Amino acid sequence: MIEENIIRQVLQTVLHPKLKKSLIDIGMIRNISTQGDVVTLTLALKNDRSPLRKVFIDEIEKAVTAVPGVSAVTVQVATLSQEEAEKLFPKAPLRGIAKVKQFLAIASGKGGVGKTTIAVNVALALVKQGYSVGLLDADVYGPSVPVMLALSNAMEQQGNMIVPREKYGLRIMSLGMTAGQNDAFIWRGPLVSKMIHQLLDQVNWGELDYLVIDLPPGTGDPSITIAQALPHCAILMVTTPQEVALADVRRSISLFNKTGHPIVGLVENMSYFLCAHSTQPIDIFGRGGGEKLSKESDIPLLGAIPLDLEVRQGGDSGVPLMVSAPDSATGAIFLTIARQVADRLPSCQ
Repeated sequence: MIEENIIRQVLQTVLHPKLKKSLIDIGMIRNISTQGDVVTLTLALKNDRSPLRKVFIDEIEKAVTAVPGVSAVTVQVATLSQEEAEKLFPKAPLRGIAKVKQFLAIASGKGGVGKTTIAVNVALALVKQGYSVGLLDADVYGPSVPVMLALSNAMEQQGNMIVPREKYGLRIMSLGMTAGQNDAFIWRGPLVSKMIHQLLDQVNWGELDYLVIDLPPGTGDPSITIAQALPHCAILMVTTPQEVALADVRRSISLFNKTGHPIVGLVENMSYFLCAHSTQPIDIFGRGGGEKLSKESDIPLLGAIPLDLEVRQGGDSGVPLMVSAPDSATGAIFLTIARQVADRLPSCQ
C-alpha cells in the first residue's frame, strides 16, 4: 500500500517559480488520496487558465509516478478562493496612494447629473474645513476637471512619478491635462483599467486626508477598476430628481453594494431653481427624487443642490463656487455635505 506521507515528501520538490515554495506547503496541492496503485490529488490554481497549469501537472505526475508501486496519478484542478489567492499572491501596493488616509468616489449611473461639479466643490469644502485633499479625475472618456479649474495641459514629472497640479489648496490630476482640450480619448476596456491604475500608482499624491475621485457615468470598467483597486473606498452617490436619473443611480448603487463598498450618502443635484422674480422654488426636474431614493435604499440624503447661476458660472470660468462664493447659500450646502461625509467616513474603514 502506498503511504500518503511518502507522496507528500516527493511533492516537496514541486515548487512555485515565483514564491520559491513547494505547492504542498502553500496549500496548492491538497486532498491527496491513494487507492491501490493510483494516487489522486487536487491542484488549486488562481484560475483554470493559469499558464502554469500544464507545467505543474507534468511535474506532479513525474514526481509521483517515480514512487515505487505507483502506476498512475490523477490530478484534479480546482480554483483558489479569493481569500486564499489574496493571501498567497497579495497585490503590490500602489505607490502613489500609499499615504492617503481616506478615499471618496463621486459616482452615478447617469451622465449629466453634475458629478464633476459635486466632486470639485465637495473637495474644496473639505479643504475649507482644514483637510488635505486631492482630486482625481477618473473620467477617462470625458475629463472635465481641468476646465472647471482652468488648468493647463502641462504636467511635471519627478523621477518616474507624476506630480499633481496644485490649485485652491487641492492636488489635482486628470487625463484632460495630458492632451488638447478638444482631443478625443479612445479607450478599450483593458486600457481603461491600466490607465486608472497608473493614475493611482504613478501620481505622487503624497500625504492626504482625502482623495476625492470623480468617476465617469455608468457601471463599466472605470468603476469596477476603482472598486477592485480600492476596497475601502467610500462612495458618494449623485442624482437629480427625475425618475430617469434615479433608475440609473439604482444600478450604480447595486454595483457598489455587490462589491461591498460603503455608500456614505446621496446628493440630489439640480433640485430646484430660484427665480429672481419669485420666492417659490421652481421644480424644473421634478421633486422628491432624492428623498424617495434615500428611503428605498436606506442611504442618507446629505444635501440638495439647487440650479444656481453661480455654480454654472464657476464651472465655466475655472473659479468654482467654493472659491468664488463659499459663504453663499449653496456654498453652505456644500460645506454641510462635506462635514457629514467627514463624520461618516471613519466608520467606513
